[in-house]
Amino acid sequence: MKMVLLGILGISIVGLITQVLWNWLVPVLFAGPLITFWQALGLLLLSKILLWPLSKRHSAGKSNYWKQKWSGMTDEEKALFRQKMKNKCGWGSATEPVKNTEQ
Repeated sequence: MKMVLLGILGISIVGLITQVLWNWLVPVLFAGPLITFWQALGLLLLSKILLWPLSKRHSAGKSNYWKQKWSGMTDEEKALFRQKMKNKCGWGSATEPVKNTEQ
């Protein structure tokens, strides 16, 4: 339930930001109309529908790259990678040393 409320809040904030930016820029720059909050949400949905195929194609390439890279690693390299990512993201202990296997 909390995630649903956060999702609704997030969509509302993005819709409001879109409305404010549109109403600030488009009428002045292009003599376009002012839009309402609901029109801003519709504009966001339309852009998602139109641009969705582009984002799917782009992200698929990244996914395949990491699958190939991961499958080519040894178990020791995978463990080292995991530890580096934990330390980098703040999940690991800052005092925990990272072994460097490269010579």
